[in-house]
Amino acid sequence: MSKAMIAMSGGVDSSVSAALMLEAGYDCIGVTMKLYSKPDYIDDVTGKTCCSLDDVEDARAVAQKLGIPYYVFNFQEDFSKQVIDRFIDTYEKGGTPNPCIECNRYLKFDRLYNRAKTLGCDKIVTGHYACIEKRDDGRYLIKKARNTAKDQSYVLYFLTQEQLAHICFPLGKYESKDEIRSIADKYGFVNAHKGDSQDICFVPDGDYVSFIENYTGKCYPCGNYCDRAGNILGQHKGVIGYTIGQRKGLGIALGKPMYVCGKCVDTNTVYLGENEDLFSMELIASNINLIPFDRIDGNMRLWAKIRYNQKEQPCTVTQIDENTIKITFDQPQRAITKGQAVVLYDGDIVVGGGEIV
Repeated sequence: MSKAMIAMSGGVDSSVSAALMLEAGYDCIGVTMKLYSKPDYIDDVTGKTCCSLDDVEDARAVAQKLGIPYYVFNFQEDFSKQVIDRFIDTYEKGGTPNPCIECNRYLKFDRLYNRAKTLGCDKIVTGHYACIEKRDDGRYLIKKARNTAKDQSYVLYFLTQEQLAHICFPLGKYESKDEIRSIADKYGFVNAHKGDSQDICFVPDGDYVSFIENYTGKCYPCGNYCDRAGNILGQHKGVIGYTIGQRKGLGIALGKPMYVCGKCVDTNTVYLGENEDLFSMELIASNINLIPFDRIDGNMRLWAKIRYNQKEQPCTVTQIDENTIKITFDQPQRAITKGQAVVLYDGDIVVGGGEIV
């Protein structure tokens, strides 16, 4: 009998994934990753984040209901190094990070994946909404979930062929969340109607600036707001507190709507402009991963997303070197942001992606 490790977050999606793998005949074990312990200076915010104590207890209750072994793995050191430190480093270098992608990349599908292999598991299973298919030539593909409103293929672009051969996303074939909750009800799961997590687990109140200052012990100094011509417009409260496209929270009145359109960490300057200043035709991305093939030859017509909730946009992609691509859009795109992921699609197939630099 094939053995599967189920990454159980305590939510309904991973719980139903465990039930579906049991139904498919797998010998299952459930695991939860302990990633982060909330320090005293962060207020309790319940029901909005993953990885809380309540989540662990919900996952344990589901595993008990299913009659499968359940373990909690302490990966806090890895999480601190691979997610939190990268999160802070990106802000300090003037970018805007995506910690959920890093958590998937380095914790779920690296650290946990390797633990699963050590324990003799053939599959690692998560509650992501996406599909994996094996092509006739043996190559694996990631495709969008049938439930397009829940599709999470954007946060999975980094997966390798070796990983895809041992990963299963049981929820990708379902068309609605109601179907998933119905299965959970059938099993009597305690979390059948639990809400989805929304916030970053280590910044549950959304105040990432205070988190970074408390975590690092650093004070990020005030500096100048400037217009695109370099004229000083006022004072900002620390360059890490701003992201491209931001309008609210600037703290100055300029008589017209102004937006963050650039940052220079070296001079501690935040550049402000009007809405039209936010649009760009091109981007460069590094640390790329391609899934259906090893390299893009020439100019390839594809579709790209520069943020999770964006609709894919038509573009031309050119590979510059082994680790870098250039994307030229058919139409200007608003607020292309350093540090975010750009993900490429060909129809419902994930071609790959990289980090916007």
